[in-house]
Amino acid sequence: MAQQRSAADEAQPPAEIVVTGSFLRSRNNDANPVQTVTAEAISKTSATNIGDYLQRLPSIGSTASNNTRANSGAGLNCADIRNLGQARVLVLVDGKRQVQTMAPGLMCVDLNQIPVGQIASVEILKDGGSELYGADAVSGVINLKLRHDIDDGNLTFRSGVTSRGDNGTLMVSGYKGFNFDEGRGNITVFGQYRAQEGIYQRDRAFSRLASSNNPAPGGSYVFGSGLTDRTRVDTSGLNLISNNDGTFSRYTTADNYNFGKDQMITGRTRDLSLSFDAHYDLSDAATFYASGSYAHREFHNNSGGVGVQGSGVTTSTLPSTLILPANNPYNIWGRNVNLYKRFADLGDHPLDNTINSLQGMAGFKGNILGDWNYDASATYATSKSKLVTGNNVNYRHLLQQLGVRQLDPSSSSSAVVYDPTVCTSQAGCVLVNPFLPWSGAAADYIAIDTTDRSKYEMVDLNLRVNNDRLFSMPYAGGGDVGIAFGVEHRWEHGRYTPDSRVVNGDVAGISTAATSGGFSVTEAYGEVRVPFLENVTFARDLSVDLQGRWSHYSTSGSNENWKVGANWAPVRDIRFRGTYGTSYRQPSIFELYGGSTLSLVSAIDPCAQAATYGASAATVAATCANNGVNTATFTSAYSGQLPTLSGGNSDLRPESGRTFTLGTVLTPHWIPNLSFSVEYWNYKISNTIGTLPTQYILDQCYTGANTSSCSYVSPRSSSGQLTQIAARYQNLGTVKARGIDFDLKYSIDLTSSDRITLDNTLQWQMAYRQQNRPNGPWLDYTGDVLYSSGFGYPDVKDYATVTWTHNNFGITYMLNYTSSLNYNNGTRELTAATNQYYKTGSVVSHDIQVELNLDRIKFQAGVTNLFDRQPPYIPTGVFNTAGGLYGAQMVGRYMWIQAGVNF
Repeated sequence: MAQQRSAADEAQPPAEIVVTGSFLRSRNNDANPVQTVTAEAISKTSATNIGDYLQRLPSIGSTASNNTRANSGAGLNCADIRNLGQARVLVLVDGKRQVQTMAPGLMCVDLNQIPVGQIASVEILKDGGSELYGADAVSGVINLKLRHDIDDGNLTFRSGVTSRGDNGTLMVSGYKGFNFDEGRGNITVFGQYRAQEGIYQRDRAFSRLASSNNPAPGGSYVFGSGLTDRTRVDTSGLNLISNNDGTFSRYTTADNYNFGKDQMITGRTRDLSLSFDAHYDLSDAATFYASGSYAHREFHNNSGGVGVQGSGVTTSTLPSTLILPANNPYNIWGRNVNLYKRFADLGDHPLDNTINSLQGMAGFKGNILGDWNYDASATYATSKSKLVTGNNVNYRHLLQQLGVRQLDPSSSSSAVVYDPTVCTSQAGCVLVNPFLPWSGAAADYIAIDTTDRSKYEMVDLNLRVNNDRLFSMPYAGGGDVGIAFGVEHRWEHGRYTPDSRVVNGDVAGISTAATSGGFSVTEAYGEVRVPFLENVTFARDLSVDLQGRWSHYSTSGSNENWKVGANWAPVRDIRFRGTYGTSYRQPSIFELYGGSTLSLVSAIDPCAQAATYGASAATVAATCANNGVNTATFTSAYSGQLPTLSGGNSDLRPESGRTFTLGTVLTPHWIPNLSFSVEYWNYKISNTIGTLPTQYILDQCYTGANTSSCSYVSPRSSSGQLTQIAARYQNLGTVKARGIDFDLKYSIDLTSSDRITLDNTLQWQMAYRQQNRPNGPWLDYTGDVLYSSGFGYPDVKDYATVTWTHNNFGITYMLNYTSSLNYNNGTRELTAATNQYYKTGSVVSHDIQVELNLDRIKFQAGVTNLFDRQPPYIPTGVFNTAGGLYGAQMVGRYMWIQAGVNF
């Protein structure tokens, strides 16, 4: 179980160690709020990667896991602290930076690539960290500390499956360490293979029927997608749908396509990780150390059939709207009509992502003179990925099948006519009746698999010098002043190369461009710890810690960050501590240089529901009329999803932050093995980088609340449909978050053979407020879930464990609690008076684990989500719940066994 590091029992002074948040050795009693997770705690859960375990902790936000990322083959597992975003947390391994993995629109350190069996402990610094570790440490730092100096071996097998027989998991891991040259050197090798099957939405009741919530007052849920798997026809106000037999019916939302039957909740994974760790003591002045790791990951996901209504590529010269010409023999209306279709005829829409990561580090450390020590290292790392998306629609071939010929091939808005020779002149082309199912040959002609590739590289050079005892304070009761300083130079470069057929517009509904860019940074940093008093009356410990870092980026220039920490223990039973500091985040390569991508995002066209806008209904109707839309007769072709263009912005400024923490730790000596800590935290992040929600942009534009938002909305098509909404990265405004952490740890020996251990971590989020644009209104998301994205900000999250051990047998009970959440459409909370679905209930989940130690063999078994608690209903348009918050509930009851042998 996670425990508060500084709340350790002080009856026996602990050894001095270096803890995350400082480069100086201490007795675990500094001012930084650091939470520690042990390898033993991780092993008691069903987690087969560290990301899944961290998601249990209250301080880890709702965006923690991306193995359930919809409509993406990414399969990355990213971390988030305090719900402040994946980009604002820095992940280290043994204090060193790790290479990020790129996926379309996403970058992070993929926690899947680090074998869980290699981790000795995890330290989570929850008050920034930019002043010591550099950019990205805004919400905090997650430092994975690995096993070292191993002189034995281990082989472990694990298997698991849900009570429904899916999500089967197999993991085999092992390590072997060797000492040599009379213990002066050591080398340890690690390996892990993990295979996990996926879960389809159709196999869970809560996600079987895909739906989304209408954000307007009075709105209820909207089932499925208006891009149906039968051809839909827009004949200037009359919406019809083919019955697949040549006849037609009026389109209603009951005809919508249920993509829940095709999409996966969790993808299928295959992971292989290999690594080594070595060191050799050349002398007291120099120890050579080196490590290397290789990770291979295969991730498979499945999405719904591709929806087609036009090119979707603004630079393409192909028709922007899919039109059936008036003279087509299957056009019974005698005029051009718009067609909309989701091509389930092509079969599954698979996404397969293969990631290969390689990282190597070498360095020297040792003693220079007296108490002066140094550590110099060099790291090179690279991560490559290949994303293959199957059964996309070749738009050029589709036009040929329909006999569509442009009178002006150089213009996407050109008039079109029916000409069968555009198909008959092409080998393999089959003319089709769009109101009947596609034949096998016809489907094969338009199906196209695309391949996107990405690569990220990092070089990091680091030199650090420290002296834990520079000098003693010149008076009785004073402590030893410590100092650390260093320099670092880092170079990072990323490249994303989409399939050339996507770029030139041959693939329907997908718009993207290549991304390539990088930066270099040179930095200097330092830390000074001043222990004013030690072991005197009313000052068992009184110290101040000063930290600072100067950085110069090739992209954004210079930046300075600092932090002040104070620590006072009047007696050994109580300690007060606090920190105040600054942080910053450099825009990522995707944010700076990202190519344009068009995708369908959950949102509803205001012109399709103008009457639901209450006092603003007349303004919405007028705005629609100005755009050529009659709200009385208009029907959107995109029920629940709208085309949104995203991309990078080279004019972005770095984010900046300020963090304040204040807490106390109680370790009463009259109650042995009891510790209790309370920590208040407060974040303010300015110049936040992000994108505005599609629905927010539309509502601001059409209600007149912010007419400048209309500049993000492209002109409508000839039939009045929205063509695209621009949601590029911008410096938006400010985020403020504050709350209190409560941590309790207690253990008691019942007998000489029996011991009870209680551990509880609770986070109370008192406020989460955000500005979506500079000087814009403050939006309060406290206790809300943004159902358009599934991100949640619960008031209370709690994780508790109780363990009973009897000799070599143990049993552990684990409880997870998440408080209820109100639905929020991005600008306001929904209520029972205005919406059919407006809030969730609280969720309590129970796990149990047993273990038996027999000398060299250890058996474990457990059940996660013991009572098969289902996640609350949240109509996100994807899973009908929030995957990051309710991962265990989405999977359902999961049973696992494990056996390990030491040798």
